[in-house]
Amino acid sequence: MQINFSNTLSIVSTNSMWSVKIGIIMIICNLICIGIGRYAIQIRGLGPSIPILGLEGLGLPELLATTSLGHIIGAGTVIGLRSISLI
Repeated sequence: MQINFSNTLSIVSTNSMWSVKIGIIMIICNLICIGIGRYAIQIRGLGPSIPILGLEGLGLPELLATTSLGHIIGAGTVIGLRSISLI
């Protein structure tokens, strides 16, 4: 199977530069997901805790899960806003 590189390059966006706007969007999406996940996760605190944050019941597994979801939502938000030319 051959890969047609001209078609592949035409699909990939050429303006993939990150900006402050994109960083702020990603931070907001992650904070929203952490806030929702803190109350939505029913079984919390089974893994190692994070003593730096000082949050009870929000351990490393919960933080990784919520920030993973935040990155997925943030990437979708950035792609959507770019497709309608708002950023």
